[in-house]
Amino acid sequence: MMNKKIKVLFRHRSMEMGGVEKVILSMLNYLDRDKFEMTICLNMNQGELRNEIPKHVRKEYLAEGKEEFSKNSIIQKLQLAKRKLKLNEAEKNPKIADNILQEEYDVEIAPTYADFSSVLNSSNKKSKKIGWFHSDITVPKFKPLIPAVLKQIPQFDYFIFGSQQTKDILVETYPDLKLPENQVILNAIPIDELKQKAKEFTPEFPNKPVFASVARLHTRKGFHKLMEAHAKLLKDGFDHHIVVVGDGEEKDNLKKQAEKLGVTNSFEFLGSLMNPYPYVKNADFYILPSESEGWPLIIADTLILQKAIIATNVGGVSEMIDHEKTGYLINYEEDEMYDAMKKFLTEPQLVSNIKKNLETIEEKFDNQKIFDAVENIILKLTQK
Repeated sequence: MMNKKIKVLFRHRSMEMGGVEKVILSMLNYLDRDKFEMTICLNMNQGELRNEIPKHVRKEYLAEGKEEFSKNSIIQKLQLAKRKLKLNEAEKNPKIADNILQEEYDVEIAPTYADFSSVLNSSNKKSKKIGWFHSDITVPKFKPLIPAVLKQIPQFDYFIFGSQQTKDILVETYPDLKLPENQVILNAIPIDELKQKAKEFTPEFPNKPVFASVARLHTRKGFHKLMEAHAKLLKDGFDHHIVVVGDGEEKDNLKKQAEKLGVTNSFEFLGSLMNPYPYVKNADFYILPSESEGWPLIIADTLILQKAIIATNVGGVSEMIDHEKTGYLINYEEDEMYDAMKKFLTEPQLVSNIKKNLETIEEKFDNQKIFDAVENIILKLTQK
């Protein structure tokens, strides 16, 4: 019998809707609360998932989220500037977080590379440090971050990779990198909860084939290319509709592009939603047009909902989808998006075969194995 719980601290930027945030929530919900006393410290109490932290987990934050800011644009700019100064100061001085937390932790976890510095700069030198990595380092936009990340990785006591591809590509590209003890651990999927959420309502779709996609609106998510393929398909007589659930910095650019291409009515932006799953479940198909991914949770979610998927063959996607068996893999090219979508629209037997193969897909996702692996890492580290 364990007399004392192990104190675990998760550090993260904020709780906007995203894959990493879903991973954090699954760990906070399902790691054994009899063994671990868990705290999450956010830089900003911000994002759609900020109130989803389970009750048994202590939540602290260094600064308020934008949800608490004034609606007056001038005052809001001042508040944002003041917050930026505060967070910059907290980055330089870990004592600021210490004063809020007032606690010594046995283990500190960085769920993504953006949290590495918060954990590694901790003033608690006794705690064991775990880094989690989900990113494809070959993506051009990751290039400026590489020197810092390569310096940080060896400083962790343990390192978790979100997919085999993420690890392989790092090792192949930087064979001299001294990796700490490490393991590939896939992301957990709350299967029953997901199925329930998918039934909560039935969205109204137009009477034509519908493709759904769920992601933040960033350039690397590839929606600009998807929109070009969509416009070309419409022009060539293949009627269909696209719904995109998500928000982000590219929203204005994408809306301007939609106007320019004349697809504002057929390429629909629904914004960020707490529950996107009824859209996924009720659409005819799912499409992921990303330039880069780690191990995208939304693909696992969509497989469980037994929806035929077109996805770019990036990151760990090929570990999740067997081409032409449980989905359809393409390169990050507009023409390939066009061809694959045309196939789904004109070859019902292909779609039917894929859906048939998804009937037993749940066997692929063993959540308990995932939580046990993380628990064993924490226990092993604290026993050293």
